[in-house]
Amino acid sequence: MKALQQIGPQHPQIRQVRHAIGNGTRGPRQLLVAEGLWAHEVLVDLDAAIDVFLWCPEAACSPVARALGAQVAARAKFAYRISPRVLGRLCDRERPEGMVSLVALPAWDAGRIDLQAEALVLVADAIEIPGNLGSLLRTLDACGADCLIITNRRTRLSHPKVFRGSRGMNLRVPVIEFGDPAGAARWLRDRGFAVFLATVGADATPYQQVAFGPRTAIVVGNERHGITPAWFGHATGEVTIPMRGRADSLNVAVSASILMYGIRERWPARP
Repeated sequence: MKALQQIGPQHPQIRQVRHAIGNGTRGPRQLLVAEGLWAHEVLVDLDAAIDVFLWCPEAACSPVARALGAQVAARAKFAYRISPRVLGRLCDRERPEGMVSLVALPAWDAGRIDLQAEALVLVADAIEIPGNLGSLLRTLDACGADCLIITNRRTRLSHPKVFRGSRGMNLRVPVIEFGDPAGAARWLRDRGFAVFLATVGADATPYQQVAFGPRTAIVVGNERHGITPAWFGHATGEVTIPMRGRADSLNVAVSASILMYGIRERWPARP
């Protein structure tokens, strides 16, 4: 690794990282902070554009970390050296392996999302827990869904737990946001989607009995209160997952996984 300029806690790039950690960033770009060996392996694997890389060689405990640090420093737009003290003030991980990066999330244009003839979209309405949002993104990627729509947003895509929960898929899965259900429903309707609400209501149909069409959107709701009432005026129908035991509901990410895979297995496998 080439010699890097050492910077301290008052440097503008350090302040920018701290603001991103505290959700204090402003402007059109959403910035996430990646810490540690695993996170930087994901960034390299996804060929992510790294704005700022902060390197503390004293905290790199393995040859793998040192080699990866050199690789990330070479590809980052800006790379600096920091002291263990500065690293400790920035990171919430116990062993960040000397690596902290600032990365911009992709900006997806709702008018240019690439949809196939058979398309599956998940709508996350008022999801509060960052880990759940991350799990939804991870499942979307795993089952070959087309995009995530967020309505009534309660947590930021750049949250560290979203990055970890999604295994970095918040850098890969297309995500578009609408402030209210009406805008999202219009976008889906204009593209020929049938919209099904995942509920536990008595009028909901078990998902195994539903003939899902070639373009389907599934709406999942808030962990405590479910789907916001405004969505019920835009739905094709309501679907549910039969509960065989005493519990009356499932975790939102588990529910979405069951429903999306249940739909995908009826369609031909994508290449």
